[in-house]
Amino acid sequence: MKALRVLNNNVVLARDDKGQEVILTGRGIGFSSRQGKPVDPALIVRVFVPADGRDPDHLSEALALIDEQVLRAVVIALDETGIEGRESTRPTLAIAVADHVAGALDRAARGIVVEYPLLAEVQALYATEYAQAQRLLAAINERVDPRLEPPEAIALALHLVNAGFAKGDLSFTYTMTGVIQQMLAVVRERHGLSVSQESMSAARFITHVRYLFVRIQQHRQLKGHESTIGQGIRRHYPEATRTAQQLATVVELRLGTHLSEDEVSYLALHVARMTLETEPDGTAV
Repeated sequence: MKALRVLNNNVVLARDDKGQEVILTGRGIGFSSRQGKPVDPALIVRVFVPADGRDPDHLSEALALIDEQVLRAVVIALDETGIEGRESTRPTLAIAVADHVAGALDRAARGIVVEYPLLAEVQALYATEYAQAQRLLAAINERVDPRLEPPEAIALALHLVNAGFAKGDLSFTYTMTGVIQQMLAVVRERHGLSVSQESMSAARFITHVRYLFVRIQQHRQLKGHESTIGQGIRRHYPEATRTAQQLATVVELRLGTHLSEDEVSYLALHVARMTLETEPDGTAV
């Protein structure tokens, strides 16, 4: 890889063998790099390959603004925990996590305690990301001082969830969390169920809705016109379909997006699975 621009001692914008611009991070990598010259591969800790049309110059500048020790701790921790390998297409994740960690360290040094009210929601809706965040926090704490408190895993989990979306801030993830909770409440109320968020059908529903939000963000909803499969779902599960139509109204009101007929049909299928798996008293069938 050849250096295109040295941002600081630890961040270099380069061009790889495929001709694409990449961002390289590593301690002292900028100090020994020269524009147009090959970068020493031994100094490369992480290779970021900006995707989705993101501007490599802007992202590399954002990385260069982060404290060297914090960036290094986060980059190594992401790799060590298996969340992000040595090559990543999500530089915004490292930027967001490192920026959060820098702020958390500053607050910790000044004795400021932040309350995170979403613990129950994060543990229930994003169990995988929360477990990853706990490991990530432990790995980061091995490399920073002062150590961050366990509740910081909640914020890190939300950043991991947010990495799957097109937007770079957490506002959409916070909204999504509230919408999922509201949708589950609608299912409970309409069908008289006590749906456990840990049940298999509820977990599938939550996963489906999360990917629905990804499709909404990417403007790639399932077919705009009702497919044969969708028609079959609506015929077989009329009550679940009425619930799904109410869920679609929630999405439209909260996100300003009208759901296609097929999206409503697949929501109905997941609602039907929840109602079939759980009796009104909350016991599994």
